[in-house]
Amino acid sequence: MEELEHSLFIVEIVNRFIGQPLAALLSSLGIKIAHPEHLFPDYLVMVIIVALSLILFFGLASRKLSLVPGKRQSFLEMVIELFEGLLLDTVGEEGRKYLPVIATIGLFILFCNLLGLVPGLMSPTSKLNVTAGCALVVFVYYHWEGIKSQGFFRYLKHFTGPIPMLAPLLLPIEIISHFSRPVSLSIRLFGNIFAEELLIVIIASIIPFFLPLPFMAIAIFTSIIQAFVFVLLACIYIAGAVAHEEEH
Repeated sequence: MEELEHSLFIVEIVNRFIGQPLAALLSSLGIKIAHPEHLFPDYLVMVIIVALSLILFFGLASRKLSLVPGKRQSFLEMVIELFEGLLLDTVGEEGRKYLPVIATIGLFILFCNLLGLVPGLMSPTSKLNVTAGCALVVFVYYHWEGIKSQGFFRYLKHFTGPIPMLAPLLLPIEIISHFSRPVSLSIRLFGNIFAEELLIVIIASIIPFFLPLPFMAIAIFTSIIQAFVFVLLACIYIAGAVAHEEEH
């Protein structure tokens, strides 16, 4: 598959002016680079573009906030309220403290999904490396928050269940269940975005002008849905990790 892919124009520029000098520097330090002309893969450049765009956009948009919001501030507040409402519905009142991480992941995935609709660019979430990275962030984060919220040993009771006699049976089942979560998160997102990008490319190669437009419109909808599903599942995992069992 890798041989069938061609590098994007912007990626070639980044590799020419940044990648090759960096590869030469690493070689001088004794670190050999097999393909210095392809030091930065396509998906990594796309991830950097999304990250920098989000930082720049929300950094500029959040300047000069006022009590009477304008159109720009109203849009930002609406975005934040969407994530906040989702956290309140799944986690409860304590869910607000998870807003920075959940909103960041959600916006990052959404913009990554939509980036492939821009001519000359690609969706980094069409690569399993990126979706697996996002899923692992959620996996580590909700376990960490569960341990912080309940303590290490009390959190382990989530894996053993309330009945000690059943702990040897439930423990391996729970471990497999939790480790399957990042796998399902990453493969679901990767599969959907990869399929929609491949479909648009095939249609555009057959009839390059108007026929791909309906599929691109559908891709916008599916990109939003996939980002929403990813964030919703992340909220559900956090809710389960920080939930305190009732003691009678």
